[in-house]
Amino acid sequence: MKIPPAALLLGGLLLATAGCKSFLDQPVLGQYEAGQFFTSDTNAILAVNAAYVPLSFRDASSNALWVLGDVASDDAVKGSNPGDQADFENIDIFNITPINSAVEAQWRRYYDGVFKCNVVLDGLPAGNASVSAAVRQQVVGQAQFLRAYYYFQLATLYGNVPLRLKVETPAELQSPALPQARIYAQVEADCQAALAALPATWTGADVGRATKGAALALLAKTYLYEQKWALAAQTAQAVEALGTYRLLPVFADNFRAATKNNAEAIFSVQHTAGLSPNQGNNLNQWFAPRPQNGYGFFFPTQSLVDNFERTAAGVVDPRLDYSVGRAGQSFFGVPFDATWSATGYVSKKHLQPLTEIPTTTKGDGNLNFQALRYAEVLLIDAEASNEAGKSADALTALNQVRKRARESYLYDPSLPASGTVPTGLLPDVTTTDQNLLRDLIRRERRAEMALEFQRFFDVVRYGQAYAQQALADRPNFNYARHRFYPIPQSERDTNKGL
Repeated sequence: MKIPPAALLLGGLLLATAGCKSFLDQPVLGQYEAGQFFTSDTNAILAVNAAYVPLSFRDASSNALWVLGDVASDDAVKGSNPGDQADFENIDIFNITPINSAVEAQWRRYYDGVFKCNVVLDGLPAGNASVSAAVRQQVVGQAQFLRAYYYFQLATLYGNVPLRLKVETPAELQSPALPQARIYAQVEADCQAALAALPATWTGADVGRATKGAALALLAKTYLYEQKWALAAQTAQAVEALGTYRLLPVFADNFRAATKNNAEAIFSVQHTAGLSPNQGNNLNQWFAPRPQNGYGFFFPTQSLVDNFERTAAGVVDPRLDYSVGRAGQSFFGVPFDATWSATGYVSKKHLQPLTEIPTTTKGDGNLNFQALRYAEVLLIDAEASNEAGKSADALTALNQVRKRARESYLYDPSLPASGTVPTGLLPDVTTTDQNLLRDLIRRERRAEMALEFQRFFDVVRYGQAYAQQALADRPNFNYARHRFYPIPQSERDTNKGL
């Protein structure tokens, strides 16, 4: 199908800026017909670069995954003043309608990503001789992975959604929502195709692009969400067998700009400060306390804090203070003030110290967002192995995550009495009772992945009883009604096939 002249909108790329080393540091494309654009390796790469752009958190209000993934959960509340971003508050209290701005924003963002992937895939058929075979393979593989990622998010957020696998005419866009299982099946297919096409690693300015490991990790996560336990465990173990990834000695290094794109990062959303237009991480301003020129959103809950384990002597899991600002602890080098937050806590994983990003440029951080990291793969292995009846196998993966957490004391001199692991801190789990181990794995995942915008999806996929208990303080929550977000009104108005 020929794409109309105005259809191929591949803008949104970064303007060229001296000194920037990101693969997205390329000129804005503008509008082209596919036949006129996919005529060189350079243009093919520019096109797939555009497909990464919807991942960015350069505007934390239009990429509201933090709202839908965590504010809706028992891990965080909206924060800020009552009435500020009222639609985000409505997510918090489960007063959710199809016109909610967060619900609209994620739908629009992820389908924009799907469209940009389809532009690439339509424009690079096997017969395109204008692009070298090697570049075509890598670009197509990236587009397949990204489309899989966007559809995984859409299916997880909204349940049944339209499936668009090409650039469609207005008539073709009038399409029904397909069952979530059909969407996940397409995610599986795209991951498997990307797995065969993508390299194991990238170097230089290309670091951050999708890799074979990213496709395999997303496939494992998809199987987990589908409750295909044996396949999820096997696929997670295949990621482990690659030998490409490892847990960092210090947990917090996953969330520091100086140590981003590290050996634990399987797929990270790249952010670069100092560009025009802004391509930095805007979460840095939204989540920071107001006295530091932040907006004061996204406050952790007491329930989350209580989830972190403590020894008999009161020594807490170090991941708590790596993840959450609280009274009596340093907050990036300054004393924490509990009045900064209505809950007494502030999220830290997406913030940078003022020594890195001062108040004058607070919304332009260079911290990446960790979309997939190796610790999660180990937890997928643990959960799926246990559910598949292989609880002894689950312990191996689970205890790797716990070992790294407690041994941060050996490698982080900023921890009190560092150099020695406190007695009784995060001991290895030994039970092979499936029910007991299930609860321990879920608690571990909550601690390890805290405030990474995934908790609500875990809460609902664990089932109605778990969800109702976790969200017991949200009287409006109804599992059947709120398990998925509603298809936005804008889509209902324009897509008569729904």
